[in-house]
Amino acid sequence: MHVAIPLYPRFTALDAVGPYTVFAFAPGWQVTFVAAEPGPVTDDAGRLTLHAVAGYADLPRPDVVVVPGGPGTVEALGDRALLDWITGASRHARWTTSVCSGSFLLGAAGLLDGRRATTHWGWLDQLTTFGAVPVSERIVHDGDVVTAAGVSAGIDMALFLLGTAVDDRTAQAVQLAMEYDPQPPYRCGSPATAPAGLAETALSLIK
Repeated sequence: MHVAIPLYPRFTALDAVGPYTVFAFAPGWQVTFVAAEPGPVTDDAGRLTLHAVAGYADLPRPDVVVVPGGPGTVEALGDRALLDWITGASRHARWTTSVCSGSFLLGAAGLLDGRRATTHWGWLDQLTTFGAVPVSERIVHDGDVVTAAGVSAGIDMALFLLGTAVDDRTAQAVQLAMEYDPQPPYRCGSPATAPAGLAETALSLIK
C-alpha cells in the first residue's frame, strides 16, 4: 500500500507526521510526502520543515491519500494544482482521507457533497459550505472518504485504516510499537469536557 501525504505551506505538523508514523511502522506500507514540486515545506509554526520527495505528477495514483490541515488551509483552498491532484488521485485511491481542516480541501476538490464528514471542532459547522453533513465524531468513514477530527485524531484514523486494510492484529502491533496509550494529564480534549471559556483561548492558538 502506497500512502501519499500532500504538503503545503503552514500545514500542522502532527496532522501529517501522526499518520506517517503509523503507516511507516506497518509492514509493506510506503509513505511519500508530495508537493507541487519536490523540496522543503514548512509547517504552521515556522520551525519544522518536511521534505517532499515527489511532485504531484510523480504520484498520480496512490492507494491512500492523507490530506493534513493547518492554518495554511485557507490559502491552499485556492491552490488549483493541489485540488486537482486530490480529485485525480481520489479516482484511483482506496481511501481519500483528511485530518483536521484538511477536510475542507477534500470539500474544495468536490469529494464531500452529501457525505458525512468531520474536522476540528472549531470549524465543524463550516463543512456545510461544501455540501457535507458535519458529524462530531473522532473518525467518520463514508464510502471511500475518511475524515478525522482535529490534529491528534489523525493517529486514530491511520490505525483504523490499517486495521481495515490488513487486520486488527497488525494495527494493534503498530499501536503497541508506538506505545500509543493516551493518558493526558487534563480531561479537556473537546469542548464538551473543557472548562468554561477555554475554547476561545484554544482557538486563538491555532488561527
